[in-house]
Amino acid sequence: MHQLRILFTILLFSFNGTFAQAPKKSAASDIYHSIKKLNFFGSVLYIAAHPDDENTRLISYMSNHIMARTGYLSITRGDGGQNLIGSELRELLGVLRTQELLAARSIDGGIQFFSRANDFGYSKHPDETLAVWNKKEVLGDVVRIIRNFKPDIIINRFDHRSPGSTHGHHTSSAMLSVEAFDLVNDPRSYPDQLATAQLWQPKRLFFNTSWWFYGSEEKFEKTDKSNMLKMDVGTYYPALGVSNNEIASLASSQHLSQGFGRLADRGSQNEYIELLKGDFPQGKNNIFEGINTTWSRIEGGVAIGAILNLVESGFDFKKPSNHLNQLLTAHKLIGSLADGHWKKIKLKELENVILAVTGLYLEASAQTAHTIPNDSLTIAIEVLNRSDAEMTLQSVDVSVAQTSISPSVNLKNNEKHNLEIKLKVPDDLNYSNPYWLNEKGTLGLYRVDDEHLIGKPETPQIFVADFTVDFEGYAIRFKKPVVYRHAKPDKGERYQPFEILPDATASFKDKVLIFANGKSKQVPVTVKAHKDNLKGEVQFCFSEGWTVDEETKPFEITKKGDEQVLMFTLTPPEKEDESYISPIIKVNGKTITKELVTIAYDHIPRQTILIPSETKVVRLNIQKSGENIGYIVGAGDDVPTSLEQIGYNVVTIDPTTIQKGSLDKFDAIVIGIRAYNVVDELKFKQRFLLDYVKDGGNLIVQYNTAGRWNKNFTVQAPYELKLSRDRVTDENAKVTILAKNHALVNFPNRISEKDFDGWVQERGLYFPNEWGAHFTPVLSMKDKGESAKKGSLLVAPYGKGNYIYTGLSFFRELPAGVSGAYRLFANMLSLGKEKTKAANTIKK
Repeated sequence: MHQLRILFTILLFSFNGTFAQAPKKSAASDIYHSIKKLNFFGSVLYIAAHPDDENTRLISYMSNHIMARTGYLSITRGDGGQNLIGSELRELLGVLRTQELLAARSIDGGIQFFSRANDFGYSKHPDETLAVWNKKEVLGDVVRIIRNFKPDIIINRFDHRSPGSTHGHHTSSAMLSVEAFDLVNDPRSYPDQLATAQLWQPKRLFFNTSWWFYGSEEKFEKTDKSNMLKMDVGTYYPALGVSNNEIASLASSQHLSQGFGRLADRGSQNEYIELLKGDFPQGKNNIFEGINTTWSRIEGGVAIGAILNLVESGFDFKKPSNHLNQLLTAHKLIGSLADGHWKKIKLKELENVILAVTGLYLEASAQTAHTIPNDSLTIAIEVLNRSDAEMTLQSVDVSVAQTSISPSVNLKNNEKHNLEIKLKVPDDLNYSNPYWLNEKGTLGLYRVDDEHLIGKPETPQIFVADFTVDFEGYAIRFKKPVVYRHAKPDKGERYQPFEILPDATASFKDKVLIFANGKSKQVPVTVKAHKDNLKGEVQFCFSEGWTVDEETKPFEITKKGDEQVLMFTLTPPEKEDESYISPIIKVNGKTITKELVTIAYDHIPRQTILIPSETKVVRLNIQKSGENIGYIVGAGDDVPTSLEQIGYNVVTIDPTTIQKGSLDKFDAIVIGIRAYNVVDELKFKQRFLLDYVKDGGNLIVQYNTAGRWNKNFTVQAPYELKLSRDRVTDENAKVTILAKNHALVNFPNRISEKDFDGWVQERGLYFPNEWGAHFTPVLSMKDKGESAKKGSLLVAPYGKGNYIYTGLSFFRELPAGVSGAYRLFANMLSLGKEKTKAANTIKK
C-alpha cells in the first residue's frame, strides 16, 4: 500500500509522461508540489548510455527537491542487452526497455530522451563504439537534444577520461556530452538544425562521480573534493510522505527486464558531482548558483511570478479550487508573452494545475484497442467537474479526423457528462509503430527520416482530443490522447494506447526454420484480420533453389481479431543454403508485408509493434545423436524452440519436480541462461543433476553472470569452476579449436573454424577464467588487443557422463539461424553417444 501511495503521488505531479495512459489523480499535497515546480525556472540534463544506467536518486532529487525540469538522455534503448523476464531481444527488447524508462520517469518526475544510436552489444572501447554508431550522427543528436531542452546544467553518469576501462558505450556517452557542451552554441556546428532549434549554452557540466570510479571507498575518502559538490539525496518530503531515495528505488525497480527490482532505501545518502566545464558554484552546494530560476528570468514574468508565488505561499490545502481565478489570470498573462522556450513549458504545467485544482476529468476513449484507415470510429467522451467553479464545455475536437462536437454543456459540480464523437478514420494515416523501427537502419544507428522525432522516447499519439473549456469568458484548450479503457476480471480497470493498424497482418510460427535434410516441411502462415469481413490472398515469397507447392493462397476471415492459418509446403535445395521467406498479404488493392508483435507486461503499457514478416530458412547438413532433451528454463531464451527445429523432443523441466531418477529418461539436460542466478530452487537440486551426470547423463550449463544478483554466487560444478567477466564481443573474432581430437568437435559433426562464420553480436560472455584439471578447454578466442580467452567451452567427465559449461551466446546464435552454432550444440547434446555408436559398430 505504501508503494502504491508513492506511485500515485509521483504520477500526479509528473506531467511529462504517457506511462500507462491512465488519468492522473491529484491530492492537495501533489498540487502544491506541482505549483512549486511551476515557480522554478531551471533545467538539468542527465546523460548516460543505456536504460538502467541513470542515477534515479539524483534525477529525483533534481526534480523533486530542487524542483528543476530534469531530463535523462539515454544514448541507446538497450537493444543489445539480455532479458530477465521474457524472450524479447534486440529491437523488441529496445521497445520494452524504452517503456521501462518511461515508467521510471513517471515515478521520479524526469523527462526521457533518446538518440538514434543502436545498442549493438558490449563494446570494450569507445573507438569501436563511436565507429559503429557513426559518431557524427549521434553527436548531432546529442547537440539537437541539448539545443531543444536547453539545460542549464548537464551531468554525466560516466567518466570521459577513462577509455577502455569500462563498457565502451558508457565512456562514449560521456565523451559525446563533453564535446556537445562546446558545440551547442556554435552556429557552424550542425547548422541545419537551426531551422527548428536554437543555439544554447549550458552553464555547467558535471560528472556524477562516486567511490566506485576510484576503486574503493577508502581511496575516494582521501580524494581532493574541492572541485565537487556534495548533495544528500536521502531528503524526506513531508508533503508527499516519502523520501527521495524511496522514490528513486521504486523508479529504478521499473527496469525489471534487467533484474533491477529492489528494496527501497531510506535515510541520508550522499551524491557527488565533479565540475568538468563552467564556473564552480561558490554557494554552499548550490548547483544553480548564478542562474536566475525565478519568473523574472523571462520578459514579462515578474507579474506572473507575483501571482503564482502568492498561490504557493498561501496554498489552500482544504479547497485548492479557491486559487482558480489566480491561476486563470496567470494563464492569460503567460499566453500574452512573446513565444519562447519557457512559455510553452509553463503553459502546459499551469494547465495541468488548473485541471487538478478543479478536479476536472477529461477523457476520450475508443471502444476498441485499435482501428484501421478508412474505418468508422466512435470515441466516448467523459467530462466531470469536481469543484464549485463555473465552467462550460464548449467543444471537443479530433483534428486528425477533422471532426468535432460543440455541446456547450454547463459543467456543474460532480455532474458527469457522457458524449460521443463519431468519425471516419482518414485513409492516409500512418500505422502506429515505434518510429525508429519504421525503416531499416544500420548495426549502430536507427534510421529516422523525420527530424522532429529525433530525441523523442516514443511515437506521438495520432488521435488526440482537444477539449475547449470556458471559465466564465476565458477559454482554455486541454489536449488528451485518445486511449482504450477497458476492464479485466482479474486485473480491474486497464488503459492502453489506441493504435492504427493495417487491414491484416501475417506471421510465421518460427523465426528460423532448419532443414536438416532434403525433406519438405509444412510452413503455416497465420493471417490476422483487423477488420470484419476480410478477403484477400497471401503470396509466399522464397528464393531461388527453394520450391513451394502453391505460391498464392486465398483467405477469408469474418470477424475482426480472428485468424486463419494457411499451410504451404516448402522444399529445400539439396545443398546447404541460407535464405529468407516472407508472406505478402494482398487485400483491397493494398499490399501488406508486416507482422504484428505484442509486448505485454504488467509494469508497462501494452505495446504493439509492426515488423517485417519474414523467417530465415536454413538447409543444413547436420547429424545428431539422441532424441529426448530436458530443458530447465533460466532468464528466458528461445533455445528449446531452436532444438526442436533440428528434430529433438524438448521437454521443459520444472525444477521443483527434480528428484533421484526423474531425469534418467533424457539423453541430455540443458540449463538455460542465468538459471542459477534467477532460479533459487536449483541450489537444492544440484545433487540430483550431478547424480544424473555420474550415472551417464550429459549436462549442459549455459552462461550465468558473476555476482550481479548475488555477490557470493558460484556455479555448483563437480569440480573447481570460477566465473569471471571475460567476454569476446567481436562476433567475427578468430576462433581456434584447442581440443582438436575431442569428441565435442568431431561427433557427430566435424567442427571447423568455418562453423564460427556468420555469428551475431558477440562470441560469448561471462567465461570462467579458473577451472580444475578435470576440465578440458575446447576453444580459444580473443578480442583485438587482448589475451586469448579459453573458458568459452569447457567439458569434464564426471562418473559415466559429461558436464559441459559454455559461455558461448547460443541464446543469440540459434534464434538467428547460425549454422555452425547448431552443429556445435548438436555435438554437445550428443557427447558420450560416440562410445555407444562405436560399441554397436564393433558388435556388428
